[in-house]
Amino acid sequence: MGLVKEVIREIGNKSREFYEFVLPPMNMFLDENNLKIVIDIPGFSKNDIELTMNGDILSIKAQKIIEKESKSLIMNQRPNIIDKKIRLPIDVKQGEEKIESAKYEEGVLTLIIPITKKGKNISIE
Repeated sequence: MGLVKEVIREIGNKSREFYEFVLPPMNMFLDENNLKIVIDIPGFSKNDIELTMNGDILSIKAQKIIEKESKSLIMNQRPNIIDKKIRLPIDVKQGEEKIESAKYEEGVLTLIIPITKKGKNISIE
């Protein structure tokens, strides 16, 4: 039985490492004024998540406080850490990085980022 538990535990660890590498899944929506990003980060609390922007790079970091391993834990596939950097498909000038709103509800993080306008209208006299 000990070997089976060890194999199952190792499969769980590899699964968790894979999910930590590929997560989080997200969708991006672009309209004339904003970029909306919807990111699935289930299992984390709002206080576990840290967002930063540097130019057009959005960094998402999340880390759970890991409880002491219980002897009854057989498998651990749920990710404990997320550390992703995402290049945004919009122009963001250095120093103007701004997330207008960030809402985390039921494991889904929704960000609204205003678009930097590339040009301005010029009136002709």
